[in-house]
Amino acid sequence: MNNKPLALKLAPKSLKEVYGQSHLIGNGKILTNLVNNKKVFSMILYGKPGIGKTSIANAIVNDLGVRYRFLNATINNKKDLEVVIEEAKMYDGIVLIMDEIHRMNKDKQDLLLPQLESGLITLIGMTTSNPFHSINPAIRSRCQLFELKELDEKDIIKALKNAIKHPDLKEIKIDDKSIKLIAKLACNDLRYAYNLLEIAYYSTDDKKVDEEKIKAINNKPVFFSDKNGDGHYDVLSGLQKSIRGSDVNAALHYLARLVLEGDLDSIYRRLSVIVYEDIGLANPSIGPRLDAAINAAERVGLPEARIPLGTIVTEMALSPKSNTAHTAFDEALSDVENGNVGSLPKHLRTDSSEYKYPHDYKGAFVVQQYLPDKLRNKKYYHPRDIGYEKEIKDIYERIEKLKEKENL
Repeated sequence: MNNKPLALKLAPKSLKEVYGQSHLIGNGKILTNLVNNKKVFSMILYGKPGIGKTSIANAIVNDLGVRYRFLNATINNKKDLEVVIEEAKMYDGIVLIMDEIHRMNKDKQDLLLPQLESGLITLIGMTTSNPFHSINPAIRSRCQLFELKELDEKDIIKALKNAIKHPDLKEIKIDDKSIKLIAKLACNDLRYAYNLLEIAYYSTDDKKVDEEKIKAINNKPVFFSDKNGDGHYDVLSGLQKSIRGSDVNAALHYLARLVLEGDLDSIYRRLSVIVYEDIGLANPSIGPRLDAAINAAERVGLPEARIPLGTIVTEMALSPKSNTAHTAFDEALSDVENGNVGSLPKHLRTDSSEYKYPHDYKGAFVVQQYLPDKLRNKKYYHPRDIGYEKEIKDIYERIEKLKEKENL
């Protein structure tokens, strides 16, 4: 009996068989060109589960016909790596495919680094984590980083239509609506789509896979979100506008829809924008608190990630709001982009002896001109009487009055 999962049997043996990743694979694209030119460099492939990291790594070495070994940084120990290094020395080079590379400990890193440096080992690392945060800089600096994008529903459907031709699914009966339902339930995870298709097939007595059978296996609620299209961004927009409008109930509703998609990265990015675009100086402590909530969510993963995220979104929605800081900067940026600048005052230049060092004065403040003459009276920042900003508004207005008194 062959219990090898269908997903493994369908794993691409060439880049030409890979679904999606059109920014890296295809005519004129970087990975395809590397294979066509019979050259591979150390690289790290990163992205969510089920989007093809392992498939692409295997396809590259198959297309190139090179000697390779596969290790997992979590499972394989230092001795396993030493064996690969000895084999590389024997054959004057080897490609090492390393899964979960962000979990590689210091001992293994110290062993691997000189082999990467010399070119004896070419590394193809794979991780679901952001390599800029999770991978040792010494390893990272020796690799090219390639982010894999999530497959869209069309990619999944195309792959499923090819999968039903496999001998393991002999005489399967399935219509387009059922294939589309599997693709939707898979939430952009091709491995999950294959697994669901296989289970549905073997759970029938007549080889007919329909929507009823699929829903009986997976009763996960399906709602319109169009994760890779406008619908997904509409939900993100709904989240931001609800927080901006201080409607905590609506904010939690849209957060729930996004959490069910499992796309935590989009939630993190959007919330990080909201704390500075919409809350800003009215509650500046919310930025570090959001970072703490994101770290907690990352640490525990789903489904528990919903707890810190729900807490921080509630606080964000009920925080006072101010956009004065970022609109002030946008105005300053517009001036610079349009050439409205002018020369620095002489006393601000590096070699000036006329600069007054504020810390030498009472209250660490001394009146002097900082803006160029051309923009001498320009005011970008217009504070509000709300939250913490009310406190810094008082400081700002006292400083401006002192400048007016000195005719600056």
